[in-house]
Parts: sequence; C-alpha cells; structure tokens
Amino acid sequence: MKITDLKTHVLTTPLDVPFAFSMGWVHRRSAVLVELITDDGVVGWGECLCHGLQPPQIAAAIIEHALKPIVVGQDPFDVEVLWERMYNLTRPFGQKGAVPNAISGVDIAIWDCLGRALDKPVHKLLGGAHRTSVQPYATGFYRRKDAIYPAEAVDEARRHLASGFDAMKLKVGFGVEEDIDYIHTVREAIGRGPKLMVDANHAYNVGAARRLLMAIEPDDIYWFEEPISPEDIDGYRELKSLTRIWLAAGENEFTKVGFREWVSRRAVDMLQPDLCSAGGFTECRKIAALAQAWHMPITPHVWGSGIGLAASLQFLATLAPAPLALKPVEPMLEYDQSAHPFRQDLIFGAITMQGGRVAIPTGPGLGVDVNRDVIERYRTQ
Repeated sequence: MKITDLKTHVLTTPLDVPFAFSMGWVHRRSAVLVELITDDGVVGWGECLCHGLQPPQIAAAIIEHALKPIVVGQDPFDVEVLWERMYNLTRPFGQKGAVPNAISGVDIAIWDCLGRALDKPVHKLLGGAHRTSVQPYATGFYRRKDAIYPAEAVDEARRHLASGFDAMKLKVGFGVEEDIDYIHTVREAIGRGPKLMVDANHAYNVGAARRLLMAIEPDDIYWFEEPISPEDIDGYRELKSLTRIWLAAGENEFTKVGFREWVSRRAVDMLQPDLCSAGGFTECRKIAALAQAWHMPITPHVWGSGIGLAASLQFLATLAPAPLALKPVEPMLEYDQSAHPFRQDLIFGAITMQGGRVAIPTGPGLGVDVNRDVIERYRTQ
C-alpha cells in the first residue's frame, strides 16, 4: 500500500451568535480536515485543531507545501518513520504551534487509514481499550453580547444538568473579582454534587491567579485550567504548591519534547495534550507514556469537529489510569457544547451522550464515516 495523495479541506462558517473567551471574540467556526488516499482505495481522515482565533489556512498551507511531499509515495504502515521525517524536516521552522498542529492531522489520517485497511478501530492498533465509554464534561460558558452574567451561566449550567452532564467547565479570565462572584454563584446554583472546573485560557499572572485560587477553594473546584501563560512553568509550580485545587494545562504545548518539562517537574496535576495539535496518535502515545512514568493523569483537550472528537475518543480509550487502582482517577471527555454548525453533521451524528456516558467508537479506524456533502457545503477556497 502506498499513499498517493494528501488533500486538505478548509471548512469555515460564520456563527449566528459570536461568543467570547478571555483572549477575544470568536466569529467563525473553522476546521482543517486531512484526507489521505492510497493506491488500494483506502482513505483516512484526520483533523488539525483550529482554535477559535486561528486562521485555518495556516495548517492547510503547511500540509500542502511541507508535509505532502514527505508522505506521498510512502507506505502508511511506516507511520513512526513518517512522523519523525515530518517533524525533523520541519524542525528549523516549526517546533511548536501550527507545524505540529499540521503534523497531527496527517498522523491521525494515517492511523485512520491503517485501521480501515485492517478493519480494526485505532484503539486496537494502539494496544487496546482500558474503557468502552467515558464520562464527558460540558465545555461551554462562553460570553455573548447583551447576556447578563452570572445569570446566563446559571441557566446554561442547569441546561447541562438536565441533559445528563455531571461535570462542566466554566470559562473565566474576565477579572479576578468578577470571576470569584461568577464561580461562587454557579456552584451555589448547581449544588455540591457535579464536578465543576474553571478555565482562564492563561488570562492571569501568578499574583492574580493566586488571589483567585485562594478565593474559590471553598467552591470545591475540581481543576483550574490554564490560569497563567503556558510559557511560565515555574509559575505553575509555585501555584501548585499553594492550593489543593488541581492545576491543569497542556493544550498549548506540543510533542514529547515540549511536554518533558511539564511532566518531569510536576508542574501540573492534570495534563491536557490535544491529539489534533500535540502530534497525533504517534506522538501523544509517547506523551502519555511520559505522564504514566510520573503517575500523572491525562484528560485530553478536545475542541474541533466530529473527526477530532472521534479521534480523541480513540485516544482516550488507550489511556491507562495513573496509577491503576480499584477506583482510579479516570480521564474524561471534553465535550464542547458551544455553537458549531457542522460538528455532528460531518460524522452523521455518530457520537452522542447516553446515560451520562459517551461510547468509544468501535468501527474501523476512527470509527466514524465522513459526510462529504457537509465538506462541500462549508468548504472555503
């Protein structure tokens, strides 16, 4: 089997109602899909994470001009070799950010191709599943113009509870005092039962984050995600020593080299690599091995289309509890509930929550089929 072509599909559409987080306003939802084609007729699909403020054309251009010449003509079963070639040949111009983001999409497409060729889900090719389903937590709580906060967040939290969620994550980073009141109010409204996490998207410095952490400790916060800049590992270690709230980070880090310091220095309590950005299956399984060696749990960051969601579920299935125990700390699925016009339609609505759980797809490859009509509807040239 040989790879004969590598295509990118850039999808984008304006949101009917733009929303904001601490870094700015999101006016469009976009995706960079990767289609890998072989001479045997087997096709694999991948996705490059497209952050709310990230132009999707960046990753697409990297794939077209830098990665496609490396993989076309090669055997997809040489997946480790291809990953190292892609990374090493792009090292001089992209060890972080958009280049490993692009590599991730190609790598996911290769593994999807292998699974389809062998009629096995990716998690079987990676050694099997530790679980057949995962607990999701609702990501949302983005700000909308003219909405009144925290009342709007209380209404959203109650909707998530009514939908079957028992865990949810608030977007914060809008000012320390405002965040404190916001978190107190939502916790009081939903009670002590559901898990409640908060995510500042690195809006604060150490001093401000410290004030916020101390003030919300009585609210039984499960973890505080990205309180400070991802470049400030020492700051994370300082904050971690001051609070019983778990610190979490990793969506803005890339490859095993990037995660090495986070793990070996125990900078956080929960590691959050994004499969569609940190290096795909090939590299994220090595990041997971690093974390396992330090008994550090992983709950991946997930924010994309249905292809990225399906791939992340395959990865979640393979994550061993850290450490293995009778009642271990299990990874959860970040289940984005914000507006995304083509997330579910792209995969024919194949992934849903049932009884408070999301099942790991068991079909070949990523376990989902791709709706080409949706690609044509949202494609941008």
